[in-house]
Amino acid sequence: MLHGPPLLIVIPVKSNPDWHTLSRPAALAQLGSDESTGLTSAEAVALLERHGPNLVAERRRRSPIRILLAQFQDVLILILLAAAIVSGIVGEPQDAIAILVIVALNAVVGAVQEYRAEGAVAALRAMSAPVAHVMRDGRIASVPGAAVVPGDIVELEAGNIVPADLRLLKATELRVDESALTGESDVVEKSVERLPSPDLPVPDRTNIAFKNSLVSHGRGRGVVIATGVDTEVGRIAELLQSEKGVRTPLQRRLARFGRYLAMATLAICTFVFFAGLLQGQPVMLMLLTAISLAVAAIPEALPAVVTVSLALGARNLSRDNALVRQLPAVEALGSVTYICADKTGTLTRNRMAAEVFDAGNSRLGNLPEPGDASTPWHELALAMALNNDVAEGDAGMTGDPTEVALFEAAREAGYMRIELEREWPRIAELPFDSERKAMSTLHRHEDAVEVFVKGAPESLLPRCEQTLNMSGTVPLQRDAALARAEHLASQGYRVLAFACRRLPDLPEVLDPEAVESGLTFLGFVALIDPPRDEVPQAITECLEAGITPVMITGDHPGTAQAIARRLGIASDDEHAVTGSELAELSDDELAATVSRTRVYARVSPEQKIRIVKALQTNGELVAMTGDGVNDAPALKRAGIGVAMGRRGTDVAREAAAMVLLDDNFATIVKAVRIGRRIFDNIRKFIKDTMSSNSGEIWTLFLAPLLGLPIPLLPIHILWINLVTDGLPGLAFTAEPAEPGIMRRPPRPPRESIFARGMWQHIVWVGLFVGALSIASQAWAIGRGVEYWQTVVFTVLTISQLFHSLAVRSEADSLLRIGIATNPAMLGAVLLTVGLQLAVIYVPFLNPIFHTQPLPLADLLVCFALGSLVLFAVELEKWLVRSGHIRY
Repeated sequence: MLHGPPLLIVIPVKSNPDWHTLSRPAALAQLGSDESTGLTSAEAVALLERHGPNLVAERRRRSPIRILLAQFQDVLILILLAAAIVSGIVGEPQDAIAILVIVALNAVVGAVQEYRAEGAVAALRAMSAPVAHVMRDGRIASVPGAAVVPGDIVELEAGNIVPADLRLLKATELRVDESALTGESDVVEKSVERLPSPDLPVPDRTNIAFKNSLVSHGRGRGVVIATGVDTEVGRIAELLQSEKGVRTPLQRRLARFGRYLAMATLAICTFVFFAGLLQGQPVMLMLLTAISLAVAAIPEALPAVVTVSLALGARNLSRDNALVRQLPAVEALGSVTYICADKTGTLTRNRMAAEVFDAGNSRLGNLPEPGDASTPWHELALAMALNNDVAEGDAGMTGDPTEVALFEAAREAGYMRIELEREWPRIAELPFDSERKAMSTLHRHEDAVEVFVKGAPESLLPRCEQTLNMSGTVPLQRDAALARAEHLASQGYRVLAFACRRLPDLPEVLDPEAVESGLTFLGFVALIDPPRDEVPQAITECLEAGITPVMITGDHPGTAQAIARRLGIASDDEHAVTGSELAELSDDELAATVSRTRVYARVSPEQKIRIVKALQTNGELVAMTGDGVNDAPALKRAGIGVAMGRRGTDVAREAAAMVLLDDNFATIVKAVRIGRRIFDNIRKFIKDTMSSNSGEIWTLFLAPLLGLPIPLLPIHILWINLVTDGLPGLAFTAEPAEPGIMRRPPRPPRESIFARGMWQHIVWVGLFVGALSIASQAWAIGRGVEYWQTVVFTVLTISQLFHSLAVRSEADSLLRIGIATNPAMLGAVLLTVGLQLAVIYVPFLNPIFHTQPLPLADLLVCFALGSLVLFAVELEKWLVRSGHIRY
């Protein structure tokens, strides 16, 4: 028992997924509410305390410090930090500083990009109506949306945001836009009658108004059945919170690469250290050599090159209307094998358009201009313009999307409603009714009243007795007319029928029986949300690139299938799998189904996640597009989530890695091209730097085994690593895309970064460079010159620069791609040569780098030996092009 005033008996409200199956009295009884008086203020306070605010929990935005610290989680970064610490301990502070500067720049670039993106996309925030009109203490009161509680009676009118999930009690021409929640492109006509099936998907629960949907037309009243996390929106938000993201292929590849590199480096450095000691070298020299070799083996420029490549790609994408929120997503797009796209607004314009006009036993794609007043086309156009409630203003046209489409089609044909209403003023109307599925307007014309009616074909045709064709009025063949309407509907169109009637005067009793009988049928108008103009070409590019486009929508299967066929996503004989069919499949059955399905319709948020997971189980890298709350969990789960910027919800944008500012599927295809180019260039850099580093390792590894002294000092190794990795490495980020980059299949997501001949290339080039370096060392020592170490130092540096030029393309020769097509690379090579010459010939640098000036002839020999790498790699590429070598 409760003690103390006020004494309240609060009926507990349980989450009931079958509210749509309850009658209005049963729903009110279960909630302990009264439609005429609503809740008392005291009951509302108690219920608010019990159920909590009507808010969806929001996730805190990451602080700049957390974003910055997240940049230091990579294995390679941790190895570099360890190397910097060791370098500082053993007395090489300049090396430690150089490494720390590179790591810090990498972290800052990545953190700035992520922070800017987080600033552009607001953090997940409570999606609540700012004000709700509820019945409290027997009168209408305006309360904050967060204060709405189960049992509240809520009044709705056009323009309102539904504050909570409601079981509708009254609906007068009530139409609600639920696209953000369900993916439905059309507004939903709401009713109040109970629905018998408990398993109806959300879009078909027409007696429920869902939180955050928008009332686009009419009025209504409902009782609150769920608030906050118990609403459909809240349930999806919780699903989003629990769903984990996945790492991109590049992140997985680089992590694996870092682990293997760390183990290999440790083993080699240990060997070199002890080999030097066995030769009698000083312990400190060999310790510094081993540490330098470790630093040389680790491509410290790799994180910077990756980050700069991704940042430049993100900048290019922003110019193409794509905002990148997570840098790895740029590269991930290049490895995508499936793109699961939402239909409405991404593949289509998200705007209804009248495409087919059927009148007088003929069919046109456009209405003819005003002509003979007795033709069915003229009468049909008049009906479209006059039987219409669209409002025109400075901001454009507002009203029901279907009526806007009819209005625009009539206006484009020259039928201007403002001008027509001077001759045909509206004097009365019968508003749309969900039971009779029709709307009538009555207009005074000359000495009579003209009635124009529009509605569903199956509802309107039985009220028609005749039809108008080019020769006049003839009896209506209803079955034939209905068959034409059904044929249009089977093609994914929404079909409206139009009719008219002439009355001598305005009826005394204005009801459907008096107005909508004995009609003359005028024709059909078929409407659809048409595909974007640029999408078919983008779909073709996807298919050529080996990427499978898939449509996942909450729309009707027929509409989804029709659009998919027009776009080339699905063939005529392919079947659209519905949410109810998915529910019957086991995970194993679904994994088999997704490999052959291209269209999904009427799917729930959980089913979208199941589809993505099934594709990932099959080894696919999935890009998922979406805009609604219902899309957010799948966006987070996908390999890369792509949200809509114009019409998308904050929840969807927060869950995504990339946001399309123009809501355009074609932008994704542009991003795929950029992603592939970025991955190619990162791979080229790894190929270049690891080949060069392996050349240094083989030189230091083999020279002692052949009885030669240690060929390089630690300062030489660090210098080579800095200039040949750093400057040319960053220049790889500006390398143009390979020819045919979008006509090749995507790389398998689980493929190693060293696949397709890279590890073989690294091994043989490293051995080749090592052989050239040791040969130059033996040649110089054999001549008895003191500057033999400078010779080896120069040969190693020059050979690596020639290698950088050679690997700018995987298969094409340097002559074919052109030496100046990447000015950044040409500049980096020339600058590095200049720096190397300065180290050799500037007097005050000689003692720092332990170098001596080389005679011109010996310098030319060093360049000649180094250039052999270019010719050797060009020979390898020729063998690959001719098919003699297959990787």
